[in-house]
Amino acid sequence: MSRASRTWAVVLAAGEGTRLASLTRDAVGNSVPKQFCSLNGGSALVHDALQRARHIAPPEQVCTIVAQQHSRYWRKALQSLSPRNVIVQPQNRGTANGVLLCVLAILDRDPLARIVFLPADHFVLDESALARALRDLVVHLSHNPDGLTLIGIEPDEADPELGYIVPGRTLSDGSRTVARFVEKPPVHIARELFNAKALWNSFIFGATGSALLGLLRLYMGASVDDMATALARDAQSAQPSALMELYERLRAVDFSRAIVQQAPQSLRVITSPACGWNDLGTPRRVGDTLRRLGDNAPRLRTESRALRHMLMPGLINLAAQHARMALAG
Repeated sequence: MSRASRTWAVVLAAGEGTRLASLTRDAVGNSVPKQFCSLNGGSALVHDALQRARHIAPPEQVCTIVAQQHSRYWRKALQSLSPRNVIVQPQNRGTANGVLLCVLAILDRDPLARIVFLPADHFVLDESALARALRDLVVHLSHNPDGLTLIGIEPDEADPELGYIVPGRTLSDGSRTVARFVEKPPVHIARELFNAKALWNSFIFGATGSALLGLLRLYMGASVDDMATALARDAQSAQPSALMELYERLRAVDFSRAIVQQAPQSLRVITSPACGWNDLGTPRRVGDTLRRLGDNAPRLRTESRALRHMLMPGLINLAAQHARMALAG
């Protein structure tokens, strides 16, 4: 396997999206996970994230992690992926356990893998700018083989609903150390961070599989061995159940708080220029994104039948739902 093909990309698509539930209810009242919705009638957010992943990894090494309870949505939405590349959690137990499951599954297939993780709930206006940053991230993984490299986005406003990365000193390869994280600061602090050229935390990150496994083992202890054992048992069983049983007793662990922020000495950050990036985490953020885009908001495109099969429109149109809610309010 060539060095270039050692890169794997994983789209994180197992979340519930509870903060956006008021916009994601279908006709019978079910809350559709936001990753299977679209911003304005176009492709589902998870499909947009998979397209980003394909900028840095060959199709056979693009994966996504989903939750079993969302199977009614992802079975159809992810038909373009090999079933082996759809990593299923028995239930959602936080991003750290999801990352761990992905790392173990990929290292089993490629022990020298370099893995980039991308959230499934982002909107990006200038995809080409973010694609360049993703390619830079892959290059920087060679310079930081024992640590973790993040993408920070140059902010275009002081947004108090986002997390910030305060970069430290510049290193010889052009990346920077991480001085600190600031999560959802008050408005006045957000303005100070903006003026100080702090970066938005995109939660796009990458590392070698071995480095990720080392960090997870350091901060999650026995859970790493327990999950590896469960996967090994299920691989040998005609009726696999070990992973499901393990997930019943796992505690939820947030990757950013429990792993990333505990290991500042292992972190590097590279910068993506402002690219119209937004985390569609709340109704207000959806509304702000639509207002800023105006007539440039993406809409459902007329595509070939083959492409429509791969890029099915989202199950819920967030823009339409937001407009209805505004009228009702």
